Amino acid sequence: MNEQRPSVLVFAGADPSGGAGIQADIPAIASLGAHPLTAVTALTVQDNNRVHSVHPVPEALLRMQAKALVESIPVAAVKFGIVANRANAEAIADIVRALKLRQPDLPVVFDPVLASGRGDALAVENAVEALDPLFSVATLVTPNLPEAAALAPGRERIEAQVDYLLQRCPNVLVKGGHGNERDTVTNRWFGPGASRTWTWPRLPGAFHGTGCTLASAIAALLARGRSMVDAIDLAQGYVHQALETAYAIAPGQRMPNRAIAQEEHQ
Repeated sequence: MNEQRPSVLVFAGADPSGGAGIQADIPAIASLGAHPLTAVTALTVQDNNRVHSVHPVPEALLRMQAKALVESIPVAAVKFGIVANRANAEAIADIVRALKLRQPDLPVVFDPVLASGRGDALAVENAVEALDPLFSVATLVTPNLPEAAALAPGRERIEAQVDYLLQRCPNVLVKGGHGNERDTVTNRWFGPGASRTWTWPRLPGAFHGTGCTLASAIAALLARGRSMVDAIDLAQGYVHQALETAYAIAPGQRMPNRAIAQEEHQ
């Protein structure tokens, strides 16, 4: 059977530990029935616990990677994570704008990664300023609580932060993993005239690449034609199962099991 899968164009960094960035995006997208196309934005030096350094791919090379893909393969959704510098963000925005001339409804998932889970920098410039061009082409932005505060400077209340982000992107998913609830994690989506809240049991321990996995899972489901709310809902279920079955490769953060069978989420 010659089944054609929809493709998700991913812009993200390479993680040699195999746990975050491109290495998280590929299995998450594949597990949810889409195909990952990858344009590497940065080479990182990291293990399963910390990022030692980030090295941006030259902007011209990033454009060449994407050009080869979009000129020959249909793109059903886009996802981006770390971009490492402003030049790469501007290149990505240009590429997505060109795609949207042909596909105005192209879903674009923006994971605004500002730092690793332990706070290590993931850009060689001011991370907030580097990401700025991406808002103009995104349809969903997925900040965690610290990222939402950083992306909406001067606004202390989450409601004000969300209002500001909604002025820049039509859908906002605020991830609650950094919240104060001891036993639960609350994620909140805000979209055009609607909102929804999910509460999940907080799992013990720490995990590597959770945000990358969620954003890529949402992008895969959007590529397959799911609505925004359904994609966010099903992607969270997939990530929760991946974390429940996470495994260790060394002391510290565990790896989400992104290869789990997900027929019920497809």
